[in-house]
Amino acid sequence: MEVEVKLRLPDADAHRRVTSLLSPHLLRTDRQENLFFDGAGGELSSRRAVVRLRFYNGDSRCVASLKAKAVLIDGISRVEEDEEELDPVKCRECVADPGKMGPMDSRVLRRCREEFGVGEFVGLGGFGNVRDVYEWKGLTLEVDETKYEFGMCYEIECESSDPEAVKKVIEEFLRDNGIDYKYSEKSKFATFRSGKLPE
Repeated sequence: MEVEVKLRLPDADAHRRVTSLLSPHLLRTDRQENLFFDGAGGELSSRRAVVRLRFYNGDSRCVASLKAKAVLIDGISRVEEDEEELDPVKCRECVADPGKMGPMDSRVLRRCREEFGVGEFVGLGGFGNVRDVYEWKGLTLEVDETKYEFGMCYEIECESSDPEAVKKVIEEFLRDNGIDYKYSEKSKFATFRSGKLPE
C-alpha cells in the first residue's frame, strides 16, 4: 500500500515560489513520461486498476506499475501498488505496439494476465511530468509540474507512513510563506482521464 500526502498548488507562480524556497535541498529533477494501459475488455478499469509505464529522462529507465483501488481523501492518497523496473527499449516497443506487452517477461504484467484476466493490452495515452525531488526536514518531497494536453497542474507529494503529521508540516511551511494550496481531490491519472483541470 502506497500512502502519500498530495497538495495541489494553484498556478505556476506558487510552484516557482515553492521550488525556490526548497532549492537548497534539491536532490534531483526527473523528467517523466507516464503512459497508461488497460485490458482490451476493460479488465483493469472495471476493477479500479491501471498499468502505468513511466519513462525517466528520455529512456534512461522505465518502471511498470500496477495501481489498484486508489482512494484520495483530505489530501491523503492510499493505493495498492506493485512496481517493477523493466528494459526501457522493450517498453518503448510496447508503447508502439501494446500487443507486445502480453508475452513480455514481467511480474507486473503477469499479474494483469493471471489476476485480472487481461488477454490483450490497449494504450490509453498519458502525460509528461517534471518532478523536483527534495530532502527537507527528514522528508522526501516531490514537487510536480504536470503537462496535460489540456493544461498544467502543480502538486506537492510526500510518501509517508504517518501522513497526517507530514501533511501538517507541509501545510505549515506553505502557510508561513503565504503560498496558497488545496488538498488534491483526484490523482493525476483521474485528471488525465477526465480531460479537464481540477477547479
